[in-house]
Amino acid sequence: MSSTTATVFLPLFLGIFVLTWLILPAWIKRAKNADLQGKDIHKFKERNVAEMGGIVILLTFMIGIMGYIAVRVFIFNTSSNVTSLFALLVAVLIAGIVGIIDDILGWKIGLRQWQKPLLTLLAAAPIMAINAGSRTMSIPFVGHVDFGLLYPLIVIPIIIAVSTNGFNMLAGFNGLEAGQGILILGTLAILSFNTGTSWLSVVALCMIFALLGFLMYNHFPSKIFPGDSLTYTIGALIGIIAVIANLEKAFLILFVPYIIQFFLKLRGSFKKESFAEVQKNGTLKPRYKRIYGLENLCVKFQNTLRLKTTERSTVYWLYGFQLIFVVIALVI
Repeated sequence: MSSTTATVFLPLFLGIFVLTWLILPAWIKRAKNADLQGKDIHKFKERNVAEMGGIVILLTFMIGIMGYIAVRVFIFNTSSNVTSLFALLVAVLIAGIVGIIDDILGWKIGLRQWQKPLLTLLAAAPIMAINAGSRTMSIPFVGHVDFGLLYPLIVIPIIIAVSTNGFNMLAGFNGLEAGQGILILGTLAILSFNTGTSWLSVVALCMIFALLGFLMYNHFPSKIFPGDSLTYTIGALIGIIAVIANLEKAFLILFVPYIIQFFLKLRGSFKKESFAEVQKNGTLKPRYKRIYGLENLCVKFQNTLRLKTTERSTVYWLYGFQLIFVVIALVI
């Protein structure tokens, strides 16, 4: 990215950050007044926190992308990739709306497990319509495989559904979802730039700066929860960038923690919660003897090492685990 380009886009990124930071306090107040609140599980004293922060991120991200399109058209005099940008925007919006519906219905009542992947498949439709990505994929231990027509019809929906629903599985700790999103999208931004799809790097950075603004209120102790409206939005964007930039292999590597999480959840028939038990001094202990989630594993690991196990330390350990796969994705 040239110095001129950076000079143009830096105000855009900072604007997204500031807009998110400014809007969130108003949303927190409105959400509490409307009783859109959830219990902060990992605090000993009962504490309710505003929900559905993803609505604000979805809004500021969309504003950012529209601003990016305006910059491309009116400053750089190019309309290249505008169709792809609008398709991406519509796809992310669909995923976000599904998340909002799930949030409104409530996490105890919400959408059923089989309904979520089916509804998030709708987010793949705009990406399928523009025939995004390359039909030839590099698969570990197999090599290059040409999927032909199966790529837009089968592979794209699978990737986007897996990324949208998979990203939603590792959650429930202050700052976890937003931080994970920043790590994964940051990696995809670097890889997109290196593979000649720098416009996707800008898209990823728009979301990253929105998430940085969100983290100002979502870090421990959180003042707002992300909700499925955010996790679905981030997850869909990850899958979409992986498809358009032909970064399926990197996506698979970056999603290893979520693949592990899926099988651990499956072990408990998706009925066991990943929350820990909070002690009077604020430390955490595993809720079950067996492991039903990476969060449980991190808590148990810290307990075994006799470390002070808190919600914040558990999130940092999960960040560290994700960073291992970030490095692998960047090196391979």
